[in-house]
Amino acid sequence: GVMDLTRFAVDAGQFINRAVQYTGESLGQADKTELDPGLEELIARTDATKSWTDQIISQTEVLLQPSPGARLEDRLYAQLEWSVPPRPRPHELLGDEMTQAGMEIGSNTPYGSALMRCGEAQKQLGEAEKQFVQSTNIHFLTPLRSFTEGEYRAIQDERKMLVNKRLDLDIAKTRLRKAHEADREARNLNANPLDDDYLSHVSYMFSFLRVKWLKVSGCAEMELRICQSLFDRQSEITRRVLEGISNTHTDHMRSLSDFVDAQACYFAQCNQHAQELQKQLASRTINTLTDAAPASSQTVTFSALAVNGADSVTTTAASSPSQPSQTANAVTAESVTANEKAADPQTTDETSEQPIVNEEDVQESSSGSQNVVQ
Repeated sequence: GVMDLTRFAVDAGQFINRAVQYTGESLGQADKTELDPGLEELIARTDATKSWTDQIISQTEVLLQPSPGARLEDRLYAQLEWSVPPRPRPHELLGDEMTQAGMEIGSNTPYGSALMRCGEAQKQLGEAEKQFVQSTNIHFLTPLRSFTEGEYRAIQDERKMLVNKRLDLDIAKTRLRKAHEADREARNLNANPLDDDYLSHVSYMFSFLRVKWLKVSGCAEMELRICQSLFDRQSEITRRVLEGISNTHTDHMRSLSDFVDAQACYFAQCNQHAQELQKQLASRTINTLTDAAPASSQTVTFSALAVNGADSVTTTAASSPSQPSQTANAVTAESVTANEKAADPQTTDETSEQPIVNEEDVQESSSGSQNVVQ
């Protein structure tokens, strides 16, 4: 129990001294030992890597799961170490809706079958997206999180230890400086004789106690050498840990390459499914329009003939549905002839007058023949 109390008192005193030193440095009232420039550069590179890695992880999670609520739910499951329940992707949900719509409309109809085929393709896209998400989590996000949650924390522990050793070194330097000041004051006290008055004796007593306190609290050169050795040793340890950032960059390059490969594979699968769907829909659309084309052409032709009064041709075409091409040709030729006659009034007049003349001639010839007979 006594040893624990002693250790606690030493740790508390050390903590207070470091806090005082750090506060003095922040206020510009105490000297600060600067780190090696190469070590400072390594620290800056490590901090930049940590900051950007966190942002890349966050934005990649947004890419894989745009919904903030779903991301929060996944993070909660991860903290509780529970398995995340399967969640359908948007393409899969769209595929289910299209499939149900096609079945409701009728799988034997062109539109219903097209909806069902689109739904199948959307489900394939959703499955490809699931594989991409899984590959990205394993081969890209996991290595990045391993750095931010593992390696960087170890680096931070060494850096905190280095800061503490630096504070101890600066405290030792301050104590050594105060010890030198106490030696100078002690020499001055011994060199100056005391007066016989009371104030001189009191002043000497306080000066003597202050010198003794400075000499006791300032551990002199031995403490400074120990603190300097511990600081140098911790600086070297921290440097070796920080130099591992180059290996970390190499590992992240490999993970980045895996992410790009997974992304290229995902896009290739999506393109393949989309191209196949596009070809199938285009073929079905052409077939549907081809089947509907003869009926629509006959309807248009029959309407034109009805306007021109070609009832006989319409009846003929309607009575022969097995030969749509011949009927259409005949109808077209007669409709053109009828239109030409209707467009030429002179020809129409001449044709209408000709039967009248022939009728008179016939009457005269018949009357003449009757007279001859009489």
